Amino acid sequence: MNFAAELFPTAWLWGAGVLAAAVAVWMVRTGPWASLRDSLRLNLFLGCGVMLALVWSLKAGVNPGLNLHLIGAMVVTLVLGPQLGLGALALALAGITLNGGAPWSAFAINWLVMGVVPVLVANTYFRLVERYAPKHFFVFIFVIAFFGSAVTAVLEGVVASLVLWAAGAYSFDFLAANYLPYFLLLGFSEAWLSGMTVTLMVVFRPGWVIRFDDRVYLWNK
Repeated sequence: MNFAAELFPTAWLWGAGVLAAAVAVWMVRTGPWASLRDSLRLNLFLGCGVMLALVWSLKAGVNPGLNLHLIGAMVVTLVLGPQLGLGALALALAGITLNGGAPWSAFAINWLVMGVVPVLVANTYFRLVERYAPKHFFVFIFVIAFFGSAVTAVLEGVVASLVLWAAGAYSFDFLAANYLPYFLLLGFSEAWLSGMTVTLMVVFRPGWVIRFDDRVYLWNK
């Protein structure tokens, strides 16, 4: 994604700044930040931010101001939870911005679209599956980690396209033909890479994944 600031009117950038600030206040006030006193959780938080910054640097250009890259929102949501996940995505975006990959003036709207929206989708999807699907290890791996990552990427693409269209940056026909379809491919890649990442952590380091409870997904199965 990494939207360019010139794609949006000034009012949009200011409005995004206000909304992002409100989300940041909620994130700071409700998040389990005290858990970062534990060196393991702090290393996971910082590691997610750094790794995502590197992953987001590998991007493909679709049109001026439009880029596509993997997101990793489902991974950070499962590993850190929604609030700390949003913090890790903000850290990654700050790294990209410092490196010149995105302007500071578009930081808020980029974080809303690339961070807040996918984490909201990932967390909502996780809660729905946890509530209605059987509590089983393979449900967590395949339904949540693999398929959930694809759903998150595709829905984020839909929201990104709607934002660009509503802001008047591109026509809906252009986005429907030249931007949105690529998120289907991105969703496939997101599913495999994010799904495999979560699988490896659950198998070898289950304590790293805060949303995975072996008493729920493994015991008496």
